[in-house]
Amino acid sequence: MKFENIHGVQIPKIGFGTWRIGGKRSVDNSLDEISMQALQSALALGYTHFDTAEFYALGHAEELLGNAILNSKISRDSLFITSKVWLDHLKYDSVLKACEGSLRRLKMESLDLYLIHWPNKLIKLEETFKALNQLVREGKIKHVGVSNFNLKDLKKSKYLCETPLFTNQVPYSLPENKYVKKGVVDYCKQNDVLVTAYTPVKFRNLTVNKTLKSIAEAHGATPFQIALAWLTNQPRVITIPMSFDPQHQKENLEAADIDLTADETQTLNQLYPR
Repeated sequence: MKFENIHGVQIPKIGFGTWRIGGKRSVDNSLDEISMQALQSALALGYTHFDTAEFYALGHAEELLGNAILNSKISRDSLFITSKVWLDHLKYDSVLKACEGSLRRLKMESLDLYLIHWPNKLIKLEETFKALNQLVREGKIKHVGVSNFNLKDLKKSKYLCETPLFTNQVPYSLPENKYVKKGVVDYCKQNDVLVTAYTPVKFRNLTVNKTLKSIAEAHGATPFQIALAWLTNQPRVITIPMSFDPQHQKENLEAADIDLTADETQTLNQLYPR
């Protein structure tokens, strides 16, 4: 496994996202069994970075993740846990309350990383960061980040954060380059802010694209792994794919060990309109 070393933290290039664990926008208890199996499998395979949010299944994803970690007997110190505060909860008192809720559901005393899930133009970033900085001082969270932030809000967040801003989590994949065009990805790479790529392999022609298949065959890999490797080969970029399938989880984790050649990287860079 490859890692990024940033702000005194070693974080794996491939983490595990928990969107769809226990439901999506609401709780779906019919998914509890398969969700717990997926989390237990990921922990057993060696995933150490888990990304969740109070919005995912209305907090149920956090509950399931907390239970899976507790049952695994894996040391909390060996894991890196990220959660997010929802855009309706960005006022000072609401941020503090939301964090307490996430910690309670996760059965943890602190979070390694806490993100603003989406910006909210009706609530000033100054107020939100006042709360986030306070949570750092109290030891409730160790690092602060943002998600889905444009360049202007990202720069402001970096200024308002009393500790080094850790990440901007954005949709980023071979065909998804909106945040590249907006200058966000380059800004992050140049200013020691991690890019956390979500939905890294969610695009239609991934499995049938001839170029992807050819590069995959050269590495004895799958097209999914090559799409992930394209991300993990980039400096200051990590990603958080999710799968319920243990075999796919294993393949995702192994994708970080694929070294693409300069020619392969260039070919992939030109694979979709940019």
